[in-house]
Amino acid sequence: MGANTYRAMSGRSDEAAAAESDFSTDEASSLTGLVAVSKVVFSSTLQTPLTWPNTELVSNDAVETVAEMKRSAAKPMLTIGSLSLCRSLMEAGLADRFRLVVFPVITGRTGRERIYDNYQDFSLEMVDSRTFDGGLQLLEYVPTMLAERPS
Repeated sequence: MGANTYRAMSGRSDEAAAAESDFSTDEASSLTGLVAVSKVVFSSTLQTPLTWPNTELVSNDAVETVAEMKRSAAKPMLTIGSLSLCRSLMEAGLADRFRLVVFPVITGRTGRERIYDNYQDFSLEMVDSRTFDGGLQLLEYVPTMLAERPS
């Protein structure tokens, strides 16, 4: 993850651990579960020590570091949030899967910019989908960068 995602997720994880009843069961368990797993944060702005347990700060080039991590990884790696990091990894051909979560909300007036602006063009082959309580959908794709603009 990147610095912005780290700040948001580590803060939410602390809140979930302190008051699990304030979150849905799924959200509380996934946030507190993140405490136990190893995490890597790519940032040139954060400083050590990081407060979230099991978190390593890397200030080197993310694409080079992830390429090396993939060569030596014993199990799959995941990214959380971090749109610019995901964009860089996809453009470098390092993303084997692309997961998209669809929330049942439309933020027309209050929404921010389109999140995939500045991405290259990719075709997405769906390989899995799940629907969760509350109507959230997880869509999983294999991405392939397109050489030319899709018609």
